[in-house]
Amino acid sequence: MDVLRTRPHLFLGSRLKRLGERMQADVMVLIERAGLPVQPGQYPILAALDALGPLSVGGLVEATGVSQPGVTRAVAKLVEAGLVENGPAATDRRRRTLQLSALGVDVVARSRTEVWPAVEASVMALCATLDGPLVAQLDAVERSLDVQPLHRRTAAAGSGPGVEILPFTSDRAKDFHDINVQWIEAMFALEATDRDVLENPEARIISRGGDILFAGVAGLGIVGTCALQKTGDDQFELTKMGVLEAARGHKVGEALLQAVLDRARGLNARVLYLLTSRRCEAAIHLYEKLGFRHDRDIMERFGARYDRCDVAMRHRDF
Repeated sequence: MDVLRTRPHLFLGSRLKRLGERMQADVMVLIERAGLPVQPGQYPILAALDALGPLSVGGLVEATGVSQPGVTRAVAKLVEAGLVENGPAATDRRRRTLQLSALGVDVVARSRTEVWPAVEASVMALCATLDGPLVAQLDAVERSLDVQPLHRRTAAAGSGPGVEILPFTSDRAKDFHDINVQWIEAMFALEATDRDVLENPEARIISRGGDILFAGVAGLGIVGTCALQKTGDDQFELTKMGVLEAARGHKVGEALLQAVLDRARGLNARVLYLLTSRRCEAAIHLYEKLGFRHDRDIMERFGARYDRCDVAMRHRDF
């Protein structure tokens, strides 16, 4: 149970703080990838000094809307990190001015090209479909971040059409069915177990504590899907993963599988396994790349579920 959602108006401030911390943690992943010596919460002050030039603490308070104690603490850390230094002497010597150091100028310049555009594009896409009351919008944002964290959304920024991970909705049940039927019938015969899950995804997966994710590509629509089916306490089967041939070359499978692993962690999975066939060589290679290992015990316990199953794997982190 999410306590903050049970009394959404009472806990609105805490909810907004939680969302901010969550997004800043994702931005920190991107900052670390770029190798920059800065924290997400320091960007507003750096951006203010970059845009407006030397400012006093009071000027930074006005420019950022942050309280004076908050700005004073942030400035102290930025000076300590060598990103901000004393600015030119003011007419009133009691008023200290601050400016970007040479390192600060470089960090802002690199952030402007390596971090900020990707974050802005991802957040704009995250918010593009929002509509309705604020609390409902917050629910939608958090659900979307559950499915695909912000730093995952930026992975394909600047490299052509990216892969967007989408949550399950009733109107996407047909995509779940059709994508899987296509690849299964191309290689195997559709089994009764397949039909039961594909024709009743909400009853067999969603309502029992599992989840289904989808992958979309601009211009192509929904091109991939994968499910987490709960099969025991904290135990999930990664199942029904399929990608349309039309989407080959967009790395949809890897993006989708990574999102499903993130979602499994969000569901507190302690065991995550899959069942497949050695005929699915490309899929097995991808599974191995992202941490799955062949497992004899999983085969003995669950392998009989499908006639085509002769490979069973368990993820090393679960």
